[in-house]
Parts: sequence; C-alpha cells; structure tokens
Amino acid sequence: MDRATHDKLLRLAGLGVRGRGAVVGVEQVREAAKKGKLAFAVVAGDASENGRKKVLPMLLAKHIRFVEVPSAAALGAAVGRESTTAVGIVDRQLARGMRDLVQSSPDGAQ
Repeated sequence: MDRATHDKLLRLAGLGVRGRGAVVGVEQVREAAKKGKLAFAVVAGDASENGRKKVLPMLLAKHIRFVEVPSAAALGAAVGRESTTAVGIVDRQLARGMRDLVQSSPDGAQ
C-alpha cells in the first residue's frame, strides 16, 4: 500500500472512531465480529503475536475482509491511543469506502 493510501486509511479509521462507526482493540473487534456487526478491520502488522492470534482467525472464520498496516503505534495514534492491534469498522458505508480505497491500491486487501 502506498503512503497516501495508508495515510488516508488511518484518517478514515480515526473518523470512524470519533463518529462511533468503529471499535478499537482486540476484544471489541472480536465481540463485534461475533455479533455480526463488523464490516471491515484494520490490523497492525507489528502487533504482538498473541493479539494477532486472537483477532485474525476470527476475521478469517467470519469472512470479514481486513487490511494490515505496518505499525500498531500509527494505528493507535490515528484513533487516539498510544498503540492498538486492531480497529474494527462497524459502519457499513465507511467500511465500503475503506475497502474501495484499499482495492484501488496496488497491494489490495485480504
């Protein structure tokens, strides 16, 4: 993913959190996925193995598309935290916009 796409994706995640269209953290993302409310997720590539093991299998099992960003610190900063492993998008329109943004990027989403 190029830098401009990465930055825009993080800004949209931050907007989602401020507008209550997103949840932050492994447990909240897992809970939203279990309830069928999760539409898209952003996962930090450098997050702890334990955190990734908790969230990635759930996303894959529920067929929820996600994208990985390189830094938990950058993802956390975008949503007002020091760092975070995952941000889940529950607002369907925001999720669609983020998916479209990532798909237009050369690397694409999972």
